[in-house]
Amino acid sequence: MSDDIPPAETPPPLPATPSLAAAAEAMPTRRRALMLGAVGATAIVSIRPALAQTTASVLTCEIPVPDPSRAGSYIAADGSLVPAGTAGAFPPARVPFKGEDVRRAMAGGRLPGMDSDRTRAYLQYIRRLQSGTSGFTCFASLQMPRG
Repeated sequence: MSDDIPPAETPPPLPATPSLAAAAEAMPTRRRALMLGAVGATAIVSIRPALAQTTASVLTCEIPVPDPSRAGSYIAADGSLVPAGTAGAFPPARVPFKGEDVRRAMAGGRLPGMDSDRTRAYLQYIRRLQSGTSGFTCFASLQMPRG
């Protein structure tokens, strides 16, 4: 059995270039562009203070040498912790170092009130800090590049 229904005609192919009306619909309106610009400006205004605050907190964070759980230990020249009184080792720092002080020392300066050998030993200790150790987050944030 065959039906006498003619096959459906396929619509003509769309033109390769969009019509003027379609192009106008695809382009954002001036109002929409202004709204998007306002949203972007708001994001920049709110991100910049956050970055400034982060930078300030990195410079004022503290790194105790050694961390409080090992306060009685001395620091060997290679940065490892050794028992108190070990020859050639340095006693713990009396106060934690500020992030800014550590950053300067890592760039070739000295830690405040320390000679070069003691600074070198303390910096070796700081470089060995691991997650969960007091001062690690501060040291890690010093390593992050700033934009």
